[in-house]
Amino acid sequence: MDKITILTKKTDELSSDELLQIMQERVKVFVVEQNCPYQEIDDKDFQAHHMMLFLKDQLAAYCRIIPHDDVQYMSIGRVLVVKEFRGYHFASQMLKKAILETLKIGNNKDIKIAAQSYLQSFYHSLGFKPVSDVYLEDNIPHLDMIYSPS
Repeated sequence: MDKITILTKKTDELSSDELLQIMQERVKVFVVEQNCPYQEIDDKDFQAHHMMLFLKDQLAAYCRIIPHDDVQYMSIGRVLVVKEFRGYHFASQMLKKAILETLKIGNNKDIKIAAQSYLQSFYHSLGFKPVSDVYLEDNIPHLDMIYSPS
């Protein structure tokens, strides 16, 4: 396996190439693949920390770390693995680091996510617990889950 690098940067620290790779992959996954025409880039991106997993110099996985709308939480979202890199466990590798980074950035606040319901057991394996029933968000079944460091 080639060298894996995981970087976390604020939006204003991203290079043009990094920003374009992130936006390109987010649109591919969340708009095209999931057939969900909505405003992919939003105001939360201005205050986000972007975690990128690179294989050599190619973006293989990504997520963003942001304050949750409910100020008692932090959040991890826009989790994706680039299509040709799926099946290599990059998401779990990146999210283990993302959890630690989110706790650091958020001063150990709990992490609340809106997980796609088919990924509930995956997030549970990382320590997240369900805290809501399944609901539709952009016509995709989701549920809220929380990771608590205590």
